[in-house]
Amino acid sequence: MIILHYKKILVTGADGFIGSHLTETLIREGNNVKAFVQYNSFNSWGWLDCTDTEIKKSLEVFSGDIRDSHGVKTAMKDCDCVINLAALIAIPYSYHSPDTYIDTNVKGALNVVQAARDLDISKIVQTSTSEVYGTAQFVPITEKHPLHAQSPYAASKIGADQIAMSFYNSFGLPVAIIRPFNTYGPRQSARAVIPTIITQILNGNKKIKLGAISPTRDFNYIKDTVQGFISVANSEKSIGEVINIGSNFEISIGETAKLIAEILNVEIEIETDEIRLRPEKSEVNRLWADNSKAKNLLNWQPKFSGKDGMRRGLKETIEWFSNNENIKKYKADVYNL
Repeated sequence: MIILHYKKILVTGADGFIGSHLTETLIREGNNVKAFVQYNSFNSWGWLDCTDTEIKKSLEVFSGDIRDSHGVKTAMKDCDCVINLAALIAIPYSYHSPDTYIDTNVKGALNVVQAARDLDISKIVQTSTSEVYGTAQFVPITEKHPLHAQSPYAASKIGADQIAMSFYNSFGLPVAIIRPFNTYGPRQSARAVIPTIITQILNGNKKIKLGAISPTRDFNYIKDTVQGFISVANSEKSIGEVINIGSNFEISIGETAKLIAEILNVEIEIETDEIRLRPEKSEVNRLWADNSKAKNLLNWQPKFSGKDGMRRGLKETIEWFSNNENIKKYKADVYNL
């Protein structure tokens, strides 16, 4: 158990996939957490609506919009650590609406660091993504790898990272950049490939519709990613640093689909669905993390590493999706941007 040395931690994007898992874990480990969720007229807290009653009792929720500087500053006033996960992350939707990615991801990050500077916040953790590297120019990918935006989403995240680091360099703001590679697990959106495969199979489909299957990814199980966030937030050594959080295991999309089918004991056929293909120059063909910096600097390392670790993570993910109450939240027959 790691109890962070902060009086109160603000988690933005707490209603999302990674944010909800992180929020729950922080509370279970005895931390005082405020969850920043996106305001909506349904008063929905996203995935936090599904959390345990005991977690909800310990949870302070702030409904707002990361694009609203006044609301962001208001939410941060009584906090001394901010973990910023609020972002638009779907790559296909960034082709459709790039404006919203700049407003949410870049302006949102600016709102956080501006308020942090004004309020003298002790630590800011800005969430990056492995997509900022583009197709690997060398492997495994270290934090020194060139940045190459192959989608408007990636460009917006590069912008957000640079805004955050500029405040460290210009004003000494205690910023750390966490750069998770492809996280998977319970609650992940169907826009991601692993839930896409699992939900199609669980709905009885033998022909699985996918985009490109040759690209490789470094998949992180959610429990490892969450511990990565906690390690970055808890370490003074992370200030001013960019830190990869990855499994250091490379696997293709096609092999991932076969592994899921093997766990579920079904035979599948993969069909290429043209609408799911990225534009040729936009496809990131290879991602494979060098996680040595996280190991050396933070003493973090993945517990779900290698093919055996991924198999264990996939089993837990499949078990969650196999629950009828969970899978009914997904539209497996509709392509999710």
